[in-house]
Amino acid sequence: MRGKVTIKRPPVNLDPKYQDPQLTKLINKVMIGGKKETATTIVYLAIERLAAEQKMDVPATLKLIIEKASPILEVKSRRVGGANYQVPMEVRPARKVILVMRWLIAACRGVKGKPMADAMYAEMKNILEDTGAVMKKREDLHKMAEANRAFAHFARY
Repeated sequence: MRGKVTIKRPPVNLDPKYQDPQLTKLINKVMIGGKKETATTIVYLAIERLAAEQKMDVPATLKLIIEKASPILEVKSRRVGGANYQVPMEVRPARKVILVMRWLIAACRGVKGKPMADAMYAEMKNILEDTGAVMKKREDLHKMAEANRAFAHFARY
């Protein structure tokens, strides 16, 4: 039997201004068509504006946003005895970060008639106030996990 293979992830090139790996990941997720300068400008404008308003430094602000919007539970499909069940499972720490970033970017891109930096600032501010599309997505995920709590015993299979 094969041993468990661990995936070696390549190191993330840190952003030039703040040297923060999560900020770099957010910039890379925002980037479309290789336009990294544009993505960097968008993210910096949004997060610096929010950090100044909150009187915090930028990495701490991003960490707080990710922490507040991170889901605790999610549902995964498991096939047991010919039926598919939505089984609630705990979200891994790395997946929490990626989910928040994905939801944040999707919410910002869904806003029409507003610059991306302004939309991102507004959504990040909404996260800190426990409102907005990202927090709704998180609550919906938790509600689904709660509704399928009866199938939690399938999580160990």
